[in-house]
Amino acid sequence: MRELILAGVVALKDYIALHVVTCLIPAFLLAGAMVTFISREAIIRYLGAAARKVTSFGLASVASFFVAACSCTVIPVSSGIYYGGAGIGPAFIILWVAPAANILALVYTGAILGGQMVAARIAAALAMAFVVGTVMSLAFRSEESTRASAFVAHPGEKIMSRRDVILILLIVADLLAPNYLIRSGPYLHKVYVWAAGMVVIAIYASLTKSGEDILAWLKETWWFVRVIFPLLLVGVFIVGVIGAILPQWWIQNWLGGSGFFASFLATLIGAISYFATMTEAPFVDKLMSLGMGKGPALALLLTGPGLSLPNWLAVARVFGVKKAVIYVITIIVLGTFVGWLAGTVIF
Repeated sequence: MRELILAGVVALKDYIALHVVTCLIPAFLLAGAMVTFISREAIIRYLGAAARKVTSFGLASVASFFVAACSCTVIPVSSGIYYGGAGIGPAFIILWVAPAANILALVYTGAILGGQMVAARIAAALAMAFVVGTVMSLAFRSEESTRASAFVAHPGEKIMSRRDVILILLIVADLLAPNYLIRSGPYLHKVYVWAAGMVVIAIYASLTKSGEDILAWLKETWWFVRVIFPLLLVGVFIVGVIGAILPQWWIQNWLGGSGFFASFLATLIGAISYFATMTEAPFVDKLMSLGMGKGPALALLLTGPGLSLPNWLAVARVFGVKKAVIYVITIIVLGTFVGWLAGTVIF
């Protein structure tokens, strides 16, 4: 027992030392800024059931990258947009992409697993998003037709002001720069880059935002910190413990290589298990060090945070059993295929 606890503590120590300052602080500030400065009414207008599918699917996919949520906490967001007038395709795209490939998880994945895995995760999440949106829209097209006439789009405000766009781009730059500009050398060099970016962000915000706006932004940021960060610490500790428990031969035999069954098994494990957002990256990293193949790793990176057994039940309750069944089966099939294809062709 002592060795298991020690393994968890070591994983937690490495995580805090290398990722909290340069990754999490700007990531949480970004999530708070997205909630504070983006017009929800305008997003709903563009995601309506009557909107063009290419436009609404594309906007839902891109916007979901900036929604930091796990498979359960994203349900209120998705259902709120759906019952507010968004089409079923965009609603389920948000339900999928936000936990499977939000920017917090992507940056953390890049820091731990490298740029190739991040690129594969983004491409796979986007491709799967359009398939999910199409499947759900076609399966419930008669219902969508009724909803399109019930919700009428009205002209509204812009999604974001130019100043807000610049602020968010500055935060994104500070989020990416330390990990992608400083590839080697002391970790303190990354901190220097991060600190310089934070100074620029603080100056720009003070010049363009009122004190009330900044306070609202910081309150939203604190909400993400309060909800996500404790789960991250617990998740990383558990990852360290699991890494010490799992026999290496089991991982190599069942999840190694790039076979179809290995990807299916990884997808199934991810679809049932619960991962708080960002905890999937250290878990997959540990499994890969024990012999897990890159294809199954990608499948687990996608379905681990994107689905969970609690998610299945909640989706069925909010959207209906039929929608939940079609959605879950679609994700499991796509996750298996993507993992197998990536492991065979890309990695």
